Amino acid sequence: MAKDPGIGYKVVAKVSSVKGKCSAGHVPGESFEISCHNPAGLCGFFYHDIFPSLQVFQFGGSLPWWEGDKIQLQCLDLDNLVTIELKRFERQ
Repeated sequence: MAKDPGIGYKVVAKVSSVKGKCSAGHVPGESFEISCHNPAGLCGFFYHDIFPSLQVFQFGGSLPWWEGDKIQLQCLDLDNLVTIELKRFERQ
């Protein structure tokens, strides 16, 4: 696997809640660094769904309903809903 080039903001994902049982095994409190080059073990379906938002977020963009450097995103599996919070940080 290619090395993440470390471009844009550093983005840390934290699983804030799971309704039901996540088939990929995600649990509340789980935290990992994610980027457009590295899904960091996030479920492929979830990663595919959030990729456009992640791309905007990682490279400093914003959408009208986002405020600041923290956003919340949800899995499409409504019966086993996983919610993650993404926070972005300037790279050192």
